[in-house]
Amino acid sequence: MKRLCLLVLLLGGAVCPLQAARPKPNVVLIVTDDLGWQDVKCYDIDEPSPMETPHLDAFAKKGVMFWQAYSPAPTCSPSRCAIMSGNHPARAQKTHVVGGHPPYARSPGTRMMDPWYSGRMPEDTFTLARAMKTNGYVTGHAGKWHIAINHHAFPQPEDVGFDYTRSDRGAHSNMKDRTKGFATDAGDDPYRLDENGFPRHQNSEDAMQFVQENKDKPFFLYYCTWLVHSPIMTRNEALLAKYEKKLGVDRKDKFPREVPGQVNPYYCAMVESLDYYVGRFFDYLETTDDPRWPGHRLSENTYVIFTSDNGGMEGGKERYTDNAPLDRGKISAKEGGTRVPLLIAGPGIAKGVQSDVMVNGLDFYPTILSLTGTEKPKDKNLDGCDISALLLKDPTNPALVRDADGQERDAMMWHFPHGVALESTIRMGDFKLIRNYDHVGDPATPELELFRLYENGKRTDIEEAENLAGRMPEKTAAMNQRLSEWLEGMDASYPCYNPKNPDLPGQGNVCTVVAHQTKGSTVEFTFKENGAKVVRADLIYTLNGGDKYEEWFRVPAKLNGSKATAGLPEGTTHYLINLVDENQFLVSYPEIKRGGFIKQALAAGTAVAVEAPKALPEAVAAKDANGDGRITEEEYVGHFAPGFERKDKNKDGVLSREEQPHKSFDAADQDKNNQLTREEFMTTFHRQFKGQDRNGDGVITADDAK
Repeated sequence: MKRLCLLVLLLGGAVCPLQAARPKPNVVLIVTDDLGWQDVKCYDIDEPSPMETPHLDAFAKKGVMFWQAYSPAPTCSPSRCAIMSGNHPARAQKTHVVGGHPPYARSPGTRMMDPWYSGRMPEDTFTLARAMKTNGYVTGHAGKWHIAINHHAFPQPEDVGFDYTRSDRGAHSNMKDRTKGFATDAGDDPYRLDENGFPRHQNSEDAMQFVQENKDKPFFLYYCTWLVHSPIMTRNEALLAKYEKKLGVDRKDKFPREVPGQVNPYYCAMVESLDYYVGRFFDYLETTDDPRWPGHRLSENTYVIFTSDNGGMEGGKERYTDNAPLDRGKISAKEGGTRVPLLIAGPGIAKGVQSDVMVNGLDFYPTILSLTGTEKPKDKNLDGCDISALLLKDPTNPALVRDADGQERDAMMWHFPHGVALESTIRMGDFKLIRNYDHVGDPATPELELFRLYENGKRTDIEEAENLAGRMPEKTAAMNQRLSEWLEGMDASYPCYNPKNPDLPGQGNVCTVVAHQTKGSTVEFTFKENGAKVVRADLIYTLNGGDKYEEWFRVPAKLNGSKATAGLPEGTTHYLINLVDENQFLVSYPEIKRGGFIKQALAAGTAVAVEAPKALPEAVAAKDANGDGRITEEEYVGHFAPGFERKDKNKDGVLSREEQPHKSFDAADQDKNNQLTREEFMTTFHRQFKGQDRNGDGVITADDAK
């Protein structure tokens, strides 16, 4: 045969190949929902996990298993947007789920409020799917989307480059009562049990249907499971019974969130179900002939990436899972919220390798381009690194992961200015720094925390339990500076303090909006500073006020003295102004509370002078230190502070009954020692303020003083 081919070649004939050339590889990116690092059995460390994941354990041996893999964010939507766009959540202003609404305080007592953040990935984003189409790939999506305000809101997969999309929840559709009504083997049961006793799951069927219909072409499949996100339930009664027995619990038991451990049989059944359905997909690839490469199976020419969108959700109304030894879980940028399972296999990738190299979901976009020979889109920003050299050469060598400047990557950053977490974090080598934004006036919350996760390749404190910031101030400062530079370079948004919370230092110095007018398409707000300088102004506006998927955007306003001006974007229906002062307090005009935003905001075309506050009664007017017609708790209490010195005749630092012969003495004397410290003396006026602030909004106005 070789001689014949050589003869043909010498005679000028066509080359006679010994075997068909390998065609373009396929790519399957599997992103699970809320799957924790300790939910997959092969990652099990410390306390043994009761969950069984035989298919994933087997798949881990067919490629590379990463022990230090991270999601781009600690919640679903920003991670998914980052994976599909290649942009870091901080750069994209997409740092949490939902979004696209004005900033507001959840209650008058809330200390901080989330910044404005985008509700979706922009529809003109040059997504990974669009990039793959430029190289002749057919693109498919199956399962969860969550790249917009709502699962069904714009943009949908077909709007950003996918040829095929299905989003059926399948067997994970909610059950009215999770203790009964399980799948059966009846012919008319939509979740009919298969030969292995698992319910029919349309999400799994949709993923395989895409491959079945397109295996004769190079394909890119974005396979997003609905498992293991809530609702916490299963239609597989046999599997539930298995974990009831294994855990020694009953399906009707309560599983309190406060009780640690992996103790929920429903969640355990969900994890094993996920393993089963993904395993079926793996089996299909391994047993199906590749029509583009005769004599080979699809699995031989398909890169498969398996991961999760964030760390495990430890619980809602009940305990779901436990990410221990990692701290916290979803909705926190600590290790439990961002460290995820990551398994990668495919042509040219060594089998059975375990790696401690740091990788991130942001790396998928550039890596998939490289593995498939797809040209990087012109001028396209990619915040992740191409890890193809790591995968194809030596998955244990961190020096093979290079940034855009060709330098070895030594750091990763997360930004989550939301909820209870309110933090940004950076990992540099073995160390991790946490910056807590809600620390002012709160001695229990340090501004900076430093942890050493590893030392010389060995686990040291992945629990993030020992804060080294005080012992390593130079390291802490250097990492904090690097974090600041990174965030500023991405124009990140930060949380702000609530101007209605009277317990916050500086609350009495927030500005007041005194007038508003429009000049054509320009809006102008006049404000009065009350002791704190206004340093930023943003126009918050919507183009579809009142629509089902109402969405709000942000543009900077120009500050000039006591005025903030901005041009209304064409099509604006409603708007408001946000003013941020030097103490990071955010004042919204009009004031915004949860829900019904267009009823609180200004309608485009309106121009009103803000009504001046009513004059305060003479009896309380002296307590209005800045004369704005509103008495804050700080102003009220501060008015009486000099009285302590006047009453303390003997200057011993406490007041006796003789020095304070008032009926309030007993209530103020908290330790019942017949003398008042300065702090005890002042409690009387804090109580008085709360009694006079009749509507509980944190200020006393003329209406309160009636």
